[in-house]
Amino acid sequence: MVKITGPRVAATAAAAWSPLLVIAAMSLYVGLPPEWRPRPPATPDTGAGLMFPVVGAFLVYQRPRLSMAWLMCAGGLAAGISQFCGMLMFRMAADGHLVAAGHLRYVNLVGWAVSGVSLAMLLPLLSPDGRLPSRRWWPVAALGVLSISVELVRQIVRPAPHPNPRPALIPNPLAIEALRPYGDVISAVAWVGIIAAVALAMLSLVARFHRSGPEGRRQIAWPLLAFAVYVLFLLFGPGMWPMAAVWAAVVPVAIAFSVMRYRLYGIDTIVSRAFVAAGILAVVSAVYFGIGALAGLVVSEQHQIGGLVAALFTGAFFQPLRRWLQRLVDRMLYGSVGDPRLLAERLTQEVRRADPSRALSSVVRVLRDGLAVEGAAVEVVDGKPGYVENGEVGDSPRQIPLEWHGETVGRLLLGRPGARRFPAAHDERVLATLVPYAADVAHAVRMAADLQRSRERILAAREEERRRLRRDLHDGLGQTLSSMAMTINMARSSLKKSPDSADTLLRDLRTGMDAVSGDIRQLVYGLRPPALDDLGLGGAVRALAGEGPPATTVRVTGELDGLPAAVEVAAYRIVQEALTNVRRHAHAEKAAITIERGEDALRVRVEDDGAGLPGRPRAGVGLASMRERAAELGGTCVATPAPGGGTMVEAVLPL
Repeated sequence: MVKITGPRVAATAAAAWSPLLVIAAMSLYVGLPPEWRPRPPATPDTGAGLMFPVVGAFLVYQRPRLSMAWLMCAGGLAAGISQFCGMLMFRMAADGHLVAAGHLRYVNLVGWAVSGVSLAMLLPLLSPDGRLPSRRWWPVAALGVLSISVELVRQIVRPAPHPNPRPALIPNPLAIEALRPYGDVISAVAWVGIIAAVALAMLSLVARFHRSGPEGRRQIAWPLLAFAVYVLFLLFGPGMWPMAAVWAAVVPVAIAFSVMRYRLYGIDTIVSRAFVAAGILAVVSAVYFGIGALAGLVVSEQHQIGGLVAALFTGAFFQPLRRWLQRLVDRMLYGSVGDPRLLAERLTQEVRRADPSRALSSVVRVLRDGLAVEGAAVEVVDGKPGYVENGEVGDSPRQIPLEWHGETVGRLLLGRPGARRFPAAHDERVLATLVPYAADVAHAVRMAADLQRSRERILAAREEERRRLRRDLHDGLGQTLSSMAMTINMARSSLKKSPDSADTLLRDLRTGMDAVSGDIRQLVYGLRPPALDDLGLGGAVRALAGEGPPATTVRVTGELDGLPAAVEVAAYRIVQEALTNVRRHAHAEKAAITIERGEDALRVRVEDDGAGLPGRPRAGVGLASMRERAAELGGTCVATPAPGGGTMVEAVLPL
């Protein structure tokens, strides 16, 4: 619960009374005779009186010791008092109470001076932390107070204007007639000091912005932009005072965002979107009025025609126009590295010139430049190199997954924003453009590593298979055949002398021949599953499905006869390994095998309704074996979550 204290009560009173005074002033203005109405009706004090005390009171509740909050309350209340007393002065003068109107004029002037010093001079100097940038800026505050005080005194002792622009003369009891010849000079000198103080106060924000890091720049950008636009309106003179009044109501909101350090929107995001929206509005308006004027020279009802053409133009060219304007503002805010399209082109060129491992370094470098971060890195799952870094990402980098066709192939790590005009609000556009490139390169790196490992394993497996065949043939089949040859010689020797002994030897020879046949079958099965030759791929897969739980269905599409032998073996082994994983790990109730033969590829899919992939899946020996078998043929094999839950292994084998 917020504790109610005297300062908070005072801030709440200012927040309540100041807008009421401004509203009352506007009501008085509406009731004034035309000849007594001031021009323009709204001044910067109008917006200041409406919003500054409200926002100031909010900041007082959040940070009671913040000097800026009290300046906003005091300056805004002074602006409200100035507005009310000014309009009440004209009301009383119109009713004939000229002496009372003259006294109200003094209150109006004092409110204007307090508001100007507080809001236009001291507040920019103290933004956004409530302290001056350094002691060297005290003379700026002194210059502002002195200049506006001189102008206040001049206005208080000013002789009656001649000629009088009003129906009656509002008397000034404190007028000094002797100062009439010097009034314009004093006013000019005072306003030079006022304008200089306001400009130097703005310069203090620029100096803060220049010295700050990325976080400070983002915070300072709010009041800097708000005050810059406000001063711009003031420089155009009284004709733009209504716009200055509107913008004066925006300034305290910008200061509140800066003080409270809200991250709802980046200031550059607002600038970017405002520029794009204004550009589209300007182009559509130009088309509307241009077509309307042209149609007015030819046919009537030009407004309808102009509106129709403008609508058609908007529909046909809205997206290209928006993209062009967005690229333009990105170039203005962030330079050449801020245009996602240019970054994509640069990345494409560098990737084309490099192999996958070096292309990954190019991706990281371009991402770091485009996002203006202190460091960027890409970590590839099962890739070589598995980690590439440019700069320093720090201990707690932002992590973005890199996905290729639904499979996580790595992650992008981004460090803190670097020193630039703003931490890029366009980062999401850059990421949306470049992350797919990074995912493609990460996948290429992974595939290159898989291919290299596959080649190494193929060579190792080939040599191991040769060694096994040599061992089996030499130690097993060779020795058995040698033993059989000796048995035959012994049987021949004893055939005439001992027929019974020869018969025993021949029976042993028969047993040895059966063993040789079994050894040969084992060797042949290791080279190619016999079920493929006996049953074909479809029948062999159905035999695998029928070996045990879970209940497994098999669906075959297309003619499987005439498939290349290597494709048949790879498909059979992939199904065999996938079913082994289902039976060991999935705890599934049912599974489904689909084999589809297309014109240029054989698709093999094994689905189950089991536990699915773990939260952070890692490629095991089984999945690596399946991927290698597919890669040997130039195909792919991926494991993804099944649409209805569980796991789906899908392999594409080129024919």
